[in-house]
Amino acid sequence: MKPVVFVTRRIPEVGLSPVREACQMRLWEGELPPPKDVLLREVADCDGLLCLLTDPIDAEVIAAGARLRVISQMAVGVDNIDLKAATARGIPVGHTPGVLTEATADFTFALLMAAARRVPEGVDYVRAGKWRTWEPMGLLGMDIWQATLGIIGLGRIGAAVARRARGFAMRILYYDPARRPDLEAELGVEYAELDDLLAQSDFVTLHCPLNAETYHLIDERALRRMKPTAILINAARGPVVDTAALVRALSEGWIRAAALDVTDPEPIPPDHPLVSLPNCVVVPHIASATVATRERMATMAAENLLAGLRGERLPYCANPDVYTARA
Repeated sequence: MKPVVFVTRRIPEVGLSPVREACQMRLWEGELPPPKDVLLREVADCDGLLCLLTDPIDAEVIAAGARLRVISQMAVGVDNIDLKAATARGIPVGHTPGVLTEATADFTFALLMAAARRVPEGVDYVRAGKWRTWEPMGLLGMDIWQATLGIIGLGRIGAAVARRARGFAMRILYYDPARRPDLEAELGVEYAELDDLLAQSDFVTLHCPLNAETYHLIDERALRRMKPTAILINAARGPVVDTAALVRALSEGWIRAAALDVTDPEPIPPDHPLVSLPNCVVVPHIASATVATRERMATMAAENLLAGLRGERLPYCANPDVYTARA
């Protein structure tokens, strides 16, 4: 008898096809994530779960899945999943690391440049019929060439951003709990303590995971440390930034602008103050949204799911301690 799996949203067909072939697959067809009561009901008789970062896979959901053998998430981050509860149950959790590095780094620079050169404001200006002549003082932005970039979190994505920044002859500072002398030598990046990075950078870009240490890392104090001409870019997780403090910073001129692929809350309501601020670029969590990237993520998620159902070690496991605990 084929194992039963629940897939919480439609994903690229390259990921769905092998799951459909090997399993009794139930697919949530809604545009929005399945409600909590649906999750609880669906996992009750499932052997496997393929989920997204929008699904709260907490201890209650994990406990409800009495037959669960594997959880596979089509995302790199797993902060929506209670890893401790899954590990305690002996359930491996899969994720999709590495595959979205380059797409996210590309998009980070798209956000940086859009905010620095006021691209969304320019588009709105033309659409509103305000473009009547060339204006020597119109929509002046900030230079990127030879500016100072501060990277918070020098993992795969942070390093990929640094490689792109070298093409703009930028001075690159980084802050990370673990110093990276290998990348300092390879990329010419300079380590700086967080306060120093914030004070010196023309652009600050976030590429750290969301955890207890990074929750509201960019708070009022951090924002006030930044230059009044600085621009903040967030392509990590929304709660790394204190949203209320950011609204004040942008409204009162503590910093010049922000560009956000992620927000807190997410999705952000259209009437939220951040959305209406002209010096804030907000897009709907699309840094990895290229055809090739999303198809590879779906394939990796399917590979994790099917490996777990076969009793094999997941090729991309977020809680490898689960295998030690089993030994």
